[in-house]
Amino acid sequence: MLGIAVGVMVLIAALSLTNGFTRALVNATLRASPHLSLTSFAPAGADPALERTIRADRRVEAYTPFVADKGLLTRPASEGRAAGVDFTTLFGVGPSAARVLQLPELANAQLADLKDGEVLLGAALARSVGAFSGDEVRLLNSTQRRATLKVRGLFSTGNYLIDSGYAFTNIATLQQLQGTADITGYQLRLYNPDQARAVGESLTRTVAYAPLPWQDLYGTLLDQLALQKRVIAFVVFLIVIVAAFGIANVLTLAVFEKTQEIAILRAIGATRGVITRTFVIEGLALGLAGLLLGNLLGLGISAYFTVRPFTLPGDLYFITALPVEVRASDLLWVNAVGLGTTLLAALIPARRAASVEPARIIR
Repeated sequence: MLGIAVGVMVLIAALSLTNGFTRALVNATLRASPHLSLTSFAPAGADPALERTIRADRRVEAYTPFVADKGLLTRPASEGRAAGVDFTTLFGVGPSAARVLQLPELANAQLADLKDGEVLLGAALARSVGAFSGDEVRLLNSTQRRATLKVRGLFSTGNYLIDSGYAFTNIATLQQLQGTADITGYQLRLYNPDQARAVGESLTRTVAYAPLPWQDLYGTLLDQLALQKRVIAFVVFLIVIVAAFGIANVLTLAVFEKTQEIAILRAIGATRGVITRTFVIEGLALGLAGLLLGNLLGLGISAYFTVRPFTLPGDLYFITALPVEVRASDLLWVNAVGLGTTLLAALIPARRAASVEPARIIR
């Protein structure tokens, strides 16, 4: 019973910590990324009809038109500082982008008030280029046009991939740099990020825009996190397997000890089914008791880590504390698999008990 309890406890705690890590990492990623992007198939200006449709959709919290470009960002050498250079993905956005994104408070206020020729840099990108607030940097965009931009401020999401590659300016600056009045599309924030794919399909059904939900944009990351959870669950589940062998050993020993009693029961009319059910019920009782105790201990450990989170190095894992997220689906499958394993372990000695020949044993 204790073996099953320990296995279930560790399994619930490990899955809860993995869920919390996954959710924290996704939240950090979505701070500087929209839940859904609608990208035009062909260069075009703002689409009033599509904007009305977006505003009318109750699943949409906020939206902003945007222009996207890639370029080479450089900072000339100065006294005491060598020149810096790095590639960047540059987004031109409107003031409403401060509602679409979830940057830190100061960075969000700067994002909503970007003037022409100003740029907001990711913290890691700024370190790579060697630029600080108030410095001037030079941009060479994908159309080989050059511009000088003033660094308005820096932002940090906690996700190094974003902080080292993203920069924001206002939409007019990027349109002027590209020599066009067109936009790339719209960025949307939803009340429920998990609905991004469904919202994108419904909004683009009758317009020439391609939806890009965040699940597709960061699909590789999500697949890696899902694989990590499956591996952890499988490794920890081996503890339950070991405990199930313990139950099988206990019942096998009981069969040897009760061989004469089993033979007498068979002789006075007990069927093989009755004998089998007797030992299966004993194994089921042990398994249910272990599952109940394991659930209580697992939920208790999860509650403890909720109150006192496990600390992590933020520069390595993007977050400074490991949060906990207990999911009902995880509890259901952990208990179902644990109970099934226990029953299988009890069935082997139960069938052995049912095969006892009463005449031979009594003689």
